[in-house]
Amino acid sequence: MPRFANDVFRPADGPEVSVAQGRRGFIQALGLAGLGAAILGGSATTAAAQAAPSDLDIANFALNFEYLGAEFYLRASVGRGLTDAEVSGSGTLGPVSGGRQITFATQYIANFANELARDERAHVNSLRATITNVLGGTPIARPAIDLAFAFTLAARSAGLIGPNDTFDPYANENNFLQAAFIFEDVCVTALAGAAPLIRNKTFLANASGFLATESYQAGAIRTFLYSRNLLQQASLISGARDAVDGPQADDQGIGDNATINITPTDVDGLVFARTPQQVLRVAYLNANGTPTGFFPNGTNGTIR
Repeated sequence: MPRFANDVFRPADGPEVSVAQGRRGFIQALGLAGLGAAILGGSATTAAAQAAPSDLDIANFALNFEYLGAEFYLRASVGRGLTDAEVSGSGTLGPVSGGRQITFATQYIANFANELARDERAHVNSLRATITNVLGGTPIARPAIDLAFAFTLAARSAGLIGPNDTFDPYANENNFLQAAFIFEDVCVTALAGAAPLIRNKTFLANASGFLATESYQAGAIRTFLYSRNLLQQASLISGARDAVDGPQADDQGIGDNATINITPTDVDGLVFARTPQQVLRVAYLNANGTPTGFFPNGTNGTIR
């Protein structure tokens, strides 16, 4: 059975990837390939297992992206971001550049933006509480976030605009939906990639809830884009993500005039997973993982 990749069919005759292989890929991407046996139930030493990324490392890595989503949606919806109390923590507290309230032409899109803002703010506070009360650690501070020129860089690299043009995600609701599409699919695949390594059951349950929420959000954004005939734009954004996150062709657009692709899954009906390095390449807007793009100074925490 064929499957979509960037709005074209391709045969599903490649090698199957098991859950264990997914875990191994996550570990290898962190430069911890030698620890794979310990995580996968092999014979590596206990000391090696303890060197693998901890639940706290994973939670704080995710918090970087919850900050990013919350700051974007809050500014787009109500014109202001998170409070000082919601962004303090370990590491360097960074500023947020750009962002402003959008004048939405359609009430249900305005309502949707407000819902996204509420959800992402709740994710920030819930994840910070999990880090403190469940994992016994300290949440990272919000890193420096670019919500202005980073969107222009992303749009240029995708071919949405010319090399000297500017993309303003706050100019209208169609631009807002395209900007949101950059984020949400990445959040879903990042959480899918992290889930196999989480050991604490309470944290795993919370992460599963985050994944479900992000999936609902991503599906809604993909539906709105399709209903507004923004098929080519979605395909270009998908292709740009695929170009920087590695040689594999996993990312998917939203379909074409004949076929809709709201749920981007493989032949088993599963969402693919990204490693932390793949996620960072998309957020940094380059294939070599150099901090730039939406995190101009890089993310905070141990996974960078």
